[in-house]
Amino acid sequence: MEIPPELSDTLAFYRSRGYAGRVGFGARPAVLVVDFCNAFTDPSQPQGMDLSGPVAATVRLLEAGRGAGVPVVFSSIAYGPALEGADPWICKIPSNAGLVVGTHAVELDARLGRRAAERVLVRRQASCFFGTGLADDLRTQGVDTIIVTGATTSGCVRATVVDACAYGFRTVVVEDAVGDRAALPHLVNLFDMDAKYADVVGSAEVVAYLTDLTG
Repeated sequence: MEIPPELSDTLAFYRSRGYAGRVGFGARPAVLVVDFCNAFTDPSQPQGMDLSGPVAATVRLLEAGRGAGVPVVFSSIAYGPALEGADPWICKIPSNAGLVVGTHAVELDARLGRRAAERVLVRRQASCFFGTGLADDLRTQGVDTIIVTGATTSGCVRATVVDACAYGFRTVVVEDAVGDRAALPHLVNLFDMDAKYADVVGSAEVVAYLTDLTG
């Protein structure tokens, strides 16, 4: 990832302690788009923010991934009308009460152009792996690398990345294809994920990797 000058000393310290190694790309990737649904990509929504840049970068990645024939998975958080399964997380984020099955808020951002055969993972907790069977599903398809885009960097992206690492996948976070509602948590969590759980790289590098797979 691109390190701001003010973090260069911190990065040097981490590396001196044996952090920030590289996992690299494997042979069989999947693209996982975390929560680019209207609740988060529409600034008029209670939890919404302007994620035009990350969404556009994700669209480019999806085009490359589809061209390479790799699995594509989207995720969205959604609860039933009675908000079953929402506690205690909803106590921390009361606006999650608006994430109800069948509403505009939980639908994927139309700019992503999701195809009918591409899985939409609906869940109730932060990590895309928690209680969803995603790890087994990806392993069945021979996936060894997970390319992560989406929102938010400090929330569901991070939770998903930590679990992806725990399940033994090479994990790549696409720096310009993830976003958050504030700059500080975005930067700090990118730095920390890159130091401990994943490689944080730009979309151009990932597109080049996916394009090479088509050959």
